[in-house]
Amino acid sequence: MIYPKIHKFKIEEKAQLFSISTLVDVVRIPPSLFGTTLKKAGINILKDKYESMINADLGYIIMILDAKVDEMGKMIAGDGGTFHRVEFEALTFYPKLQEIVQGEIVDITDFGAFVRIGPTDALLHLSQVMDDYLKSDVKSGMIIANQSGRTLKVGSTLRSRITAVSLGKGATMGKIGITCRQPFLGADDWIAEEIKNVGKDTDKPAKEAKVEAS
Repeated sequence: MIYPKIHKFKIEEKAQLFSISTLVDVVRIPPSLFGTTLKKAGINILKDKYESMINADLGYIIMILDAKVDEMGKMIAGDGGTFHRVEFEALTFYPKLQEIVQGEIVDITDFGAFVRIGPTDALLHLSQVMDDYLKSDVKSGMIIANQSGRTLKVGSTLRSRITAVSLGKGATMGKIGITCRQPFLGADDWIAEEIKNVGKDTDKPAKEAKVEAS
């Protein structure tokens, strides 16, 4: 069986890091699926081939949404299946450097935390959490800051910035690094506290205006 390489036709309805991509390929419909509709057979084959795949141009292919399969197919001598051109839509996720993402901590390790963003997990290294001495308590699933007393735990939601992206190939998982060491990044309650303190200047007392007598 010979399949052409995936061809990116267009990307539309972009929302943050998620996109709906329109792609073109050729699918082989085996004799066992001749009793089903071409569309249903095509979608099932595309799901098996593309879902959970990582592509250098598209990123993570999450889900096949729809497909248009050409009714006129081709046959190859010695092969009982038929080959059909198919145009299909896929939901994709492409992590981009410096993008702000929202995620949930799914695991605490000795060296940091794994944060679920979209269909994959990103690494938040201890050195990228905050400017404080941090202790990772794997048993209790928490990261604890020594001076501020702030904590992160499994289930915490946070905002971070993508600092490193290395996409794998095929079904190989990629690697994504994130940081919270910037203003208005980190756990939701940290950000709420920062916003609340915006405009407050506790170091300098307000000066009274002096009015000169005329």
